[in-house]
Amino acid sequence: MLSRLTENMKFSELVRLLEKNGFHLVKQKRSIRYYTRVGWDNVVRVDFYDAKEVPTGTCRSLLKTAGIDQ
Repeated sequence: MLSRLTENMKFSELVRLLEKNGFHLVKQKRSIRYYTRVGWDNVVRVDFYDAKEVPTGTCRSLLKTAGIDQ
């Protein structure tokens, strides 16, 4: 399922998925955003480019860092 989820995903969709799973923006510098959630030690760094598609490997890595394996 993760492979289907990561195909053709845009950065805006990735951010919505993170927020749906309890992550919130803690810091932003230009197009780089940092997300975390309560009880989570890792910070997820997203180089945000709204309408562009996230490369599949990058998306899988970000979701793995976030502990999302849908």
